[in-house]
Amino acid sequence: MDPKRMSYFYDLIPSTLGEIGLVRRADGGRSPVCRILLPEAGRPMAGKIRDLFPDAVPGRGKQDEICKQIRGFLTGDAVDFRLENLDFGSLKGFARRVLLADGEIPRGRVMTYGGLAASVGVAGGARAVGNVMAGNPFPLVIPCHRVVRSGGSLGGFGGGAEMKKALLMMEGVAFDAQGRVLPEHLFGKA
Repeated sequence: MDPKRMSYFYDLIPSTLGEIGLVRRADGGRSPVCRILLPEAGRPMAGKIRDLFPDAVPGRGKQDEICKQIRGFLTGDAVDFRLENLDFGSLKGFARRVLLADGEIPRGRVMTYGGLAASVGVAGGARAVGNVMAGNPFPLVIPCHRVVRSGGSLGGFGGGAEMKKALLMMEGVAFDAQGRVLPEHLFGKA
């Protein structure tokens, strides 16, 4: 799908971590979410959206269930996101398997990049999983912030390390004095 030939609209969700952008593809009455964008310091979210989706227009101001869920999640609520609201159309094979497996990591737990790779049958695929996480079109809903390096250090995150740590702490994950996730929060294979 060519983003320049489709019709898109967006919602802006304010939070204490910064403004979140939610972009939808106009698709009759369904309007699936095709991107969730995290804040970047010094860059207005509406501008970031227009850079990626030049013809996107602001939504009607009536925020639906997924907007409310994201807002609740960002205030600390335990939210069970419904994946049928997401447009997985361009995600195939390995990337899709990794993102769906990432969605199974429970709140308050983390998994290593290598552990996530092993869980989808690709032992030694930590770097490949890191690449999928870096391109996750649905952060927060697909919780890539719950994937960390093998030693418990944070690793990368589109919203930055501070946001990743804040999200994990909000979910009850604790860290040692060096900023590594405590082992008791590890989920699945290391």
